[in-house]
Amino acid sequence: MLKEFKAFVMRGNVLDLAVAVIIGAAFGKIVSSLTDDILMPIIGRIFGGLDFSSYFIRLGAIPAGYAGSATDYLALKKAGVPLLGYGAFLTQAVNFLIVAGIIFLLLRAVTRATALLERDTVPVTPAPEPVEIGLLREIRDELRARSGG
Repeated sequence: MLKEFKAFVMRGNVLDLAVAVIIGAAFGKIVSSLTDDILMPIIGRIFGGLDFSSYFIRLGAIPAGYAGSATDYLALKKAGVPLLGYGAFLTQAVNFLIVAGIIFLLLRAVTRATALLERDTVPVTPAPEPVEIGLLREIRDELRARSGG
């Protein structure tokens, strides 16, 4: 059973998948930083707030022992207050759109590159020979056969 597991893990597609997951996680962190630290503050500024991800609607009462701010999304969430965090959701939606757009562009580039490579490697079929040249060759071959040469 150990040999089978080793053979399974050492197959190329499993290793490729592992590398893809690791790179994908790192790429996700980069995109999250781009969204959270660059894009969403700009979008938040346009819509009247500097921290778009902390937009929320409180759905329940604040606990009696809570000492933090009533406008601090993370603190309220940590205190167990039911919140509708539409700003956090919108941040994640923008994050998804960025990742999906980048993946789309990468796949589009790979598809185009593959098409170019296939176009370059397709054997070129020669143009059909004109009828006159074929007739001239037949005449030449016939004359050679008659003259013995």
